Amino acid sequence: MLFKKKTKKVPIGRYSCKSDVGKVRVTNEDHVAAKVNSRGDIFLVVCDGMGGQNKGELASSIAVNHLVEDFVNARFLNVLSAQMWLNRKIRAVNRYIYDEARKNPLYKGMGTTLSAVIIYREFMVIAQIGDSRVYQIDNGEFTQLTKDQTYVEFLYNTGQITKEEMATHPRRHMLLNALGTLPSIDIDLTIKPYKGQTLLLCSDGLYNNVNESTISSIIRGKDSPEEKINELITIANNNGGSDNIGIVIWEATYGG
Repeated sequence: MLFKKKTKKVPIGRYSCKSDVGKVRVTNEDHVAAKVNSRGDIFLVVCDGMGGQNKGELASSIAVNHLVEDFVNARFLNVLSAQMWLNRKIRAVNRYIYDEARKNPLYKGMGTTLSAVIIYREFMVIAQIGDSRVYQIDNGEFTQLTKDQTYVEFLYNTGQITKEEMATHPRRHMLLNALGTLPSIDIDLTIKPYKGQTLLLCSDGLYNNVNESTISSIIRGKDSPEEKINELITIANNNGGSDNIGIVIWEATYGG
């Protein structure tokens, strides 16, 4: 069974992460991180804050900083314990952001998206809230692993609009789920096998300004993760830079 499989193989790889304000926004509400702990487990996260004057940048920074700080000392017995840890920590961060917003009227309504991955041995745990995304490159195939939790995604899944209409729908930026806006949170948590796939986590500031074929081509190239991120940010800004851009790339350096 998937959850009972035992392995001592620890993923080895290279990674980079960066956020950019873009060309339109005044503040950068995207926060990103990539961390490997002492046991060789990997944590990747992108958060895209929401709230504007209500401090979306604070919500996203709280989420990333708290999760990374706790991950450094985390010890997982198996992939299920990693999933339980991520679920518990995200719920605690959600409550913390919500309580901070209630204390200060300036922070009312602040929240953030969250896309996070824990790579534990030969598995990955993926957490999804909102419309940031996790992609993988596997044998040259570029695949989105998360589903956007947005109003237009709901309309598309229920057959009310077409794929083409999603890109121009007037309510395409409306989230159906966000971290910190309510006292409790729904988290899309999944466990998938990990066999050395390259992973890309990003905010909508990337995929709304750079098409997936271009993203895929760059990610599959031979440049370093840092160089790839810089190129993607440059293209996104050259295409308008309509939002903040947050990107994390992880590349395994062993075979699957």
